[in-house]
Amino acid sequence: MSQLGYDGKVAIITGAGGGLGRQHALLMASRGALIVVNDLGGSVDGTGASTTAAQKVVDEIKALGGEAVADTNSVATPEGGEAIVRTAIDTFGRVDIVVNNAGILRDKAFHNMEPDLLNPVLDVHLKGAFYVTKPAFVKMREQGYGRIISTSSAAGVFGNFGQTNYGAAKMGLVGFTRVLAVEGARNNIKANAIAPLALTRMTENIMGGLADKLDPGLVSPLVAFLAHEDCPVSGQTFSVGGGRVAHVFIGETQGYFNSNLTLEDVQANWGTITEQKGYAVPNNLGEETAMFLPFFK
Repeated sequence: MSQLGYDGKVAIITGAGGGLGRQHALLMASRGALIVVNDLGGSVDGTGASTTAAQKVVDEIKALGGEAVADTNSVATPEGGEAIVRTAIDTFGRVDIVVNNAGILRDKAFHNMEPDLLNPVLDVHLKGAFYVTKPAFVKMREQGYGRIISTSSAAGVFGNFGQTNYGAAKMGLVGFTRVLAVEGARNNIKANAIAPLALTRMTENIMGGLADKLDPGLVSPLVAFLAHEDCPVSGQTFSVGGGRVAHVFIGETQGYFNSNLTLEDVQANWGTITEQKGYAVPNNLGEETAMFLPFFK
């Protein structure tokens, strides 16, 4: 099996000053990628800033013989996203890969969730991915190549107490990824998402006895593969952690049809509506819409 490399491709990795992002940066740099290490240097809740986090990772990469540049712009504004991509272009001349990894936590039970807990989380996770990816996507379309990996979460896909803000943002990234895959297909741009389980600053207080099994470095091989030119999929989400990789997909049952559907019909046929035997996994809106067509003949 030949070793996968990146042949000088340029990767922007947000939130790469520590945890998962740092591991992604170190792995891809070791295989020849040129890395923009973006990190605002703030705390877990997004407050504060420091230039040292990103620069430390750059120094690590350079010490190992790789090439990297530090960037401390915030992902949470359109101007910050533009500036991050400009760092890649000004330093390396192009951008081939975007890994949307930056994140913060502001957990609270839903009945206590206030705008000051909601908005910053949406700004960093969901809008941040949009703001960084948009200018990069424009460049990728021009060059006919790109790879985009966004960091979702099981908290969004499956739900978790106290994380309506975080879960909504993370599931939003699944939809973001699906649409990017559709729009990027003709220009060889592939977009995928991961739902990682790893020991980081954001999770160190909730992992319990699993902590020693969840090295963040075990997430990076999947991210690196999805960022590679040989990546065979687009628009997909994968669960990854502790050495396990699994495909997470959204399926749809065959359902029940009645052209004169009533409220009582829904109640009476609930078993048919929810029967999972023979489900389908649509890859886009068109394929999902096509599931209706047999009933309309």
